[in-house]
Amino acid sequence: MILGLTGGIATGKSTVSAMLRERGITVIDADLIARQVVEPGMPAYNAIVRHFGTDILLSDRTIDRKKLGDIIFSDETERQALNAIVHPEVRKVMREMAEAAEQAGETIVFMDIPLLFESKLQYMVDRIVVVYVPAETQLRRLMERDDLDPEQAAKRIRAQLPIEWKKEQADYLIDNRGTREETEQQVEQFLFSLRTELSK
Repeated sequence: MILGLTGGIATGKSTVSAMLRERGITVIDADLIARQVVEPGMPAYNAIVRHFGTDILLSDRTIDRKKLGDIIFSDETERQALNAIVHPEVRKVMREMAEAAEQAGETIVFMDIPLLFESKLQYMVDRIVVVYVPAETQLRRLMERDDLDPEQAAKRIRAQLPIEWKKEQADYLIDNRGTREETEQQVEQFLFSLRTELSK
């Protein structure tokens, strides 16, 4: 079974992802793959350089993320152009990795996709797990984590779909507002019930 792991910014998805890995579960990380597919020589890298020009490269020929970021965050058309290059490559690699894990006999595979709903990638997974904290906790944690003022933090949260909406769409919910131990217990219980269901 392929499960999508998602949440909102600062809800603790990375924490849950790490807990799953500690238990020997394969977690395919969309963000990590997105960085790998734009390395020199990769098809997405070549397409990006063709579209944006060599001005976005550093002296070692890698992409200057800041320069590219400045372009795409000030121009929606360019942002969509970049996504059209990178996203299909990321999805392709994720599917290949999931298939390889299933062929190796793994019954539970997670795809860690931060913007699963925003990118409409529900079709890639069998079920969806949302890591949840209430919006006010999310705001507080983001301010603390990234040293932001309330308006900066709120702006980043607003760039995603609301966490309460995601909660409604979830097949499973991991409530991360308590202690780390409480979250660990939920992960354990969730995996136990999933394995029980799959063994029937």
